[in-house]
Amino acid sequence: MIEVVFLGVGEAFDESLPNTSILIRYIMGSTPVTLLLDCGFTAPPQFWSEVPNAEILDGIWISHFHGDHYLGIPALLVRFWEEKRKKALTLLGQKGIDSIIPTSLDLAYPGMYERLGYPIHFIEVEPESEITVFGLLFQTAVTHHSQRNLALRIDTPEKSIYYSGDGKATPESISLAKGSQLIIHEAFSLETEIPGHGTVTESIEMAKQCGASYLTLVHIQREVRSQVIDMMQRFTQMTGSMNLTVPKSGFRITL
Repeated sequence: MIEVVFLGVGEAFDESLPNTSILIRYIMGSTPVTLLLDCGFTAPPQFWSEVPNAEILDGIWISHFHGDHYLGIPALLVRFWEEKRKKALTLLGQKGIDSIIPTSLDLAYPGMYERLGYPIHFIEVEPESEITVFGLLFQTAVTHHSQRNLALRIDTPEKSIYYSGDGKATPESISLAKGSQLIIHEAFSLETEIPGHGTVTESIEMAKQCGASYLTLVHIQREVRSQVIDMMQRFTQMTGSMNLTVPKSGFRITL
């Protein structure tokens, strides 16, 4: 069983919604695996509300190095230190993650990286490679974004989840998403092309092409979100049998 919790669903500067951040719990026999997909500067309080135990989180995926996707990590790591975490934490992402995360922590809390008291393991998951961690298969593809962004596919033996991070879909990311039961996609605008971002209509067409059972739209521009919700009947007609959702923070899906 996989439980997907949408801790945050907002874009970078939304005053009403926390940054997009997804919690995944995979129940694998008697050993659950808990992962966090992206952790922007407004995401940590949502995480702490959902996961009060510092030892539970196994890994964090960072799609790219924009602040609304990774600058919540210093607060997360230091609170784990405060709560005397001992278990190793794995951070996964593109090339450079092993230098950017320690640097961001040192800027926020100088000297803390050496004092954390629990191991940090860094794993690069670049396109055209397959990495198995925690019994899960991780694969990535580049999207069109203003900063290099990697979409992520996570495969369990039974199910697959695709998370776009930010950016307009590419042929490579569409190929990566094919066959996924759940697609979580950035949809910054309705239909108008904005450089480096996806749209609602493009995301729907992509998810249909990929045969997804569920499509959730996140990271919608703060002034566009209400329009998307008002137009849900039209968008639902476009999806056919696929389940389309514009989730609120706290929304859950079980696969």
